[in-house]
Amino acid sequence: MSFSQDVWQRNLALYQKTLALPFNQELANGSLSREAFCHYVIQDAHYLVAYGRALAVCGAKAYEADDIIQFTQGAKEAIVVERSLHDGFMKDFGIGKADFENTPLTLACHHYTSFLTATAWSESYPVVLASLLPCFWIYAEVGKDIVSQSIANNPYQAWIDTYSGEAFNEAVRNVLITIDRIAERCDADTLEKMHKAYTKGAELEWLFWDSAYHQRQWLGLDQ
Repeated sequence: MSFSQDVWQRNLALYQKTLALPFNQELANGSLSREAFCHYVIQDAHYLVAYGRALAVCGAKAYEADDIIQFTQGAKEAIVVERSLHDGFMKDFGIGKADFENTPLTLACHHYTSFLTATAWSESYPVVLASLLPCFWIYAEVGKDIVSQSIANNPYQAWIDTYSGEAFNEAVRNVLITIDRIAERCDADTLEKMHKAYTKGAELEWLFWDSAYHQRQWLGLDQ
């Protein structure tokens, strides 16, 4: 069994819980509140900057030239997507530049980005790669599930199309090929650290969407 097959099976129950989150279910049927989606988009834009930095470090630690290209290009794409959020979803939903700049990271976003950047700087290439995989893979799988359920004229169709589209899914397949190739060279201790890094990233994916649905702010002081 490949690493990707193994890690997916180990975390399947968590993925199913992620699919069942009210945010994703209501996104699919178009009933998600505008406020929750705007909260999500702002936090996602903050997140993608940190994700881009972590991808860049991953590329710097990569063993082979093709992997360096893959992950440094991925870092560039993360920032391109972050900027497109400003020009696309934020503009469409009336989120101004000041609204974004004056909105701090939530506890969930801060926790997730801190985990990624700390892992990127402190861990080996295989473990860094495993920590970054959930954002690629879970988004793609959630996107494919949601697109199959999405209603006609869904106000969030553009988001759904992005993550269910072939371009994003091709990038995910390439990352899976890379991580399986790298995992074949790893010892048992490194593989276990990879599994733990992936699971933590998957847990934080769940937390990010749950936080967005409830529009939680720092330490939940607004609740």
